[in-house]
Amino acid sequence: MHADLHFGGVFVSSFVGYALIAFTILIVLRLFFARIRFSRYVANAPLAEAGIYVCVLALLIALT
Repeated sequence: MHADLHFGGVFVSSFVGYALIAFTILIVLRLFFARIRFSRYVANAPLAEAGIYVCVLALLIALT
């Protein structure tokens, strides 16, 4: 377990940091998905992207 983040006297859970990192990774992946036209391959693209976000977040937590 990683320590909490400290911003100006406010403690923030390390999960928030992982969530922000996963979100930036998802933004990069969305650029890639737009290039390969990801929406043609799935029935509901926003739902698939949400699932990918959860998977990336879980990988970040598990591997660090």
